[in-house]
Amino acid sequence: MAIDFTFSPEIEQVRLKVRQFMDDEVRPAEEKAAASEDDRGAWLTAIIDLRKAAKECGVWLPQMPAEWGGMGLGPTAMAAVSAEAARTRIGPFVLNCQAPDEGNMHTLLHWATDAQKEKYLRPLCDGVTRSCFAMTEPEVAGSDPTLIQTRAYQDGDEWVVNGHKWFISGAQGAKFAILIARTEDDPDLPQAANSAFIVETDWPGWEIVRDIETMSGSHNHCEIRITDLRVPADSMLGGRGQGHLLGQARLGPARLAHCMRWIAQAETALDMMVDRALNRFAHGSILAEKQGIQWMIADSTMELYQAKLMVIHAAYRIENDLPFKTEVSMAKHFVANTLWRVIDRAIQVHGALGYSEDTPLAGMLKQARWSRFADGADEVHQMTIARNAISAYKDHGTTRVATGDLPL
Repeated sequence: MAIDFTFSPEIEQVRLKVRQFMDDEVRPAEEKAAASEDDRGAWLTAIIDLRKAAKECGVWLPQMPAEWGGMGLGPTAMAAVSAEAARTRIGPFVLNCQAPDEGNMHTLLHWATDAQKEKYLRPLCDGVTRSCFAMTEPEVAGSDPTLIQTRAYQDGDEWVVNGHKWFISGAQGAKFAILIARTEDDPDLPQAANSAFIVETDWPGWEIVRDIETMSGSHNHCEIRITDLRVPADSMLGGRGQGHLLGQARLGPARLAHCMRWIAQAETALDMMVDRALNRFAHGSILAEKQGIQWMIADSTMELYQAKLMVIHAAYRIENDLPFKTEVSMAKHFVANTLWRVIDRAIQVHGALGYSEDTPLAGMLKQARWSRFADGADEVHQMTIARNAISAYKDHGTTRVATGDLPL
C-alpha cells in the first residue's frame, strides 16, 4: 500500500524536537517579553537569544539544504515543523523559517547567480540579515502582477527604477529587497513584461514612507517610494522578462507555508474552544453537553481535518515535482477560511471573554482576516480552481485531475 499518512521516524523525531523546543524555550521567553515594559526591545532580544538556542538544539533553518546551514527538510516535513513552530508567536522567526525570508531564500537558491547567493543568501541563512519582497502596488490590483507600474529602464551598466509599492512585509530592517519592476514595453505575452532585481535598501532612491496601520496594528507592512533608484545590471535576479515567472514560482510554495502556520493557529483555537466548553457551566450543564456548542466543535474539527489533508497532499505534490498550482490554490482558500471560522467559533464559545484581550483569540481573529486576501484573494483562487476544473473536463471528459488527481 503506497499511501501512508505518517512521517518517517527521522521526521517525527524532528517534529517532536521542535515541539519540545517551543514548550521549553520559546513559550517562557514569550511570557517574559510580554511582561516587559520595553515591548519591542524585549521581543527582539528574545528572538536573538532563542536563535542561538535553536542552533544549539539542531532545529535551525529547517527548510534549507545542509550546505547553506539548514536541515534540508522538504515541503511535507516542513508542514510538520511549521505547524509546531506557529503554535507560538515567534517560533518561525526563532527557527529562521518566517515569511518573507523563507520564500526569498528559496527564490535566491533557485534563481540567483553564485555571486548573488554568497552576497545575499548566505547572510540570510546565517540569520544576520533580513529581506523583503516588493511586488504589490497601491495603484493596481495586487492579484494581477501584469499590471505593475513600477518601471525600470536601462542606462549603461545600470537600471533606473521608479515606482510605488505598499504592504511590503518586513521592509523596515530589511537589508535588501527582491523588487519586481516592468522592463518591457510591448512583450508578446503580458507575463513577460516584468523583471526581478535585488535591491539594497540603503541605496539612494529607496524610501520607506510609512508602516501601514492595519486593523490589528502595525506589523511592518510598509509603503515604499522608489525614485531614480540606480541598480547595477548584475543585480537582476533571473533573466530579463522573467519577473512574473519568478514571482509565481516563489508564491506557490509560500502560500502553502502560510497554510502550514495557519493550521497551528486554528488548532490552538479549537483546543481553547473545547477546553472552555469543558469548564464553563451554564443553564444546568457544562457547555460541552449542549448541542449548539457540539456543532461548533464538530464543524471546526472536520474543517481542520480537511485543512491538514489538503496541506499534506499539496506539499507532497511539490516535493515530488508534480503539478501543484490547483492544489495549493484550494488549500490556500480553504485553510484561510477555516482559520477565520474556527477562531470566530472559539470566541463565540468564550463569550465576552473571547472578545476581550484577556485571551489571545481577539488578536488571532484580527490577524486571521488578512489571510483571505494575502498571496491571492479568495475570489482569485476560486477563479483559478474553476478554470482548472473546466479545462480538465474539456481535456479529459472528467474533472478528476482538478480535484487532486487522487487514486479514487
